[in-house]
Amino acid sequence: MQNKEALFYEKLQDKKVQCHLCPWECVVLDGKIGVCGVRKNEDGKLYTLIYGVVSSLALDPIEKKPLFHFYPGSMVMSVGTFGCNMKCGHCQNWEISGVRGLDIGDRGEEISPNQLIEIALEKKAAGIAWTYNEPSIWFEYTLDCAKFAKEKGLYTVFVTNGYINKPALDAIGPYLDAFCVDIKAFSPEAFKKLTKAGHFEKVLEATEYAKKRWNMHIEVITNVVPTVNDDNFQLKGIADWIKEHLGADTPWHVTRFIPYHEFKDLPPTPVKTLEKARKIGMDAGLNFVYIGNVSGHPGENTYCPKCKKLLIERAGFSISQNHTKDHKCGFCNMPLLSFKN
Repeated sequence: MQNKEALFYEKLQDKKVQCHLCPWECVVLDGKIGVCGVRKNEDGKLYTLIYGVVSSLALDPIEKKPLFHFYPGSMVMSVGTFGCNMKCGHCQNWEISGVRGLDIGDRGEEISPNQLIEIALEKKAAGIAWTYNEPSIWFEYTLDCAKFAKEKGLYTVFVTNGYINKPALDAIGPYLDAFCVDIKAFSPEAFKKLTKAGHFEKVLEATEYAKKRWNMHIEVITNVVPTVNDDNFQLKGIADWIKEHLGADTPWHVTRFIPYHEFKDLPPTPVKTLEKARKIGMDAGLNFVYIGNVSGHPGENTYCPKCKKLLIERAGFSISQNHTKDHKCGFCNMPLLSFKN
């Protein structure tokens, strides 16, 4: 596929351009690429280098994203490309997210939006999730795919770092159902250490906008990294922010950090730290706080906020019991307003 002209940029003097897709607001010289590594200025026009370029494709349980309150038990076609607008030191997919510019070369497989939807339908997927690397930098492709997906009755998901500007959310908002967002920290210092990016508040703004302007289903993930974002100030800050700005029924996934990439010398997150984070979330008034990456932990399960009975029991990414019915608790009939299916 030929490179496609990018959306959300303006032309400047001397063949410079400024990209407005994400908070970096990169000014890109002729022949150069932006921070994400996949948007290039060619003779005064900005192009995406990854339209239709697929690095990863798999049929997954929706719980793997992780989305626990969104079409539980369904299968989703997960798809990713190359590049990212963050450079996280603990990235599990750095082999694809770290690819930049000319390094893309002939990597990946070319799959058009129509072809992707056909593959999803053939595999009997209930929806499409753009994941593995940051989907917002793949915006031109994900937008076209999302339009086709909605025409065919498929749900659509961004698994995202939330580093995206509001005009882009306005463009894809009518076609995007779920926003599974990684709120990595609650201080500029910790956010910078984890991502090498600034303005962590932009992630909060985008997430709240996705919910309140476009009614996207929101679930929040925080990978709890020892010595970086595991202190009470940050965990309570995230929990309080979710309660105030997204609502008490918004799921919060506090997940175990596994030593990797630039952070391989740090220890894994102690389970007690994750249990502390879960308690902080519950004490802040959140009804659904989940512990992730600890197989078999009861914190993977869903409990009714009213009668406290086990509603959904999970084993890894599969569901072994489900006592919800018509978006209500099967025991006390409490409405479960955050569930979507």
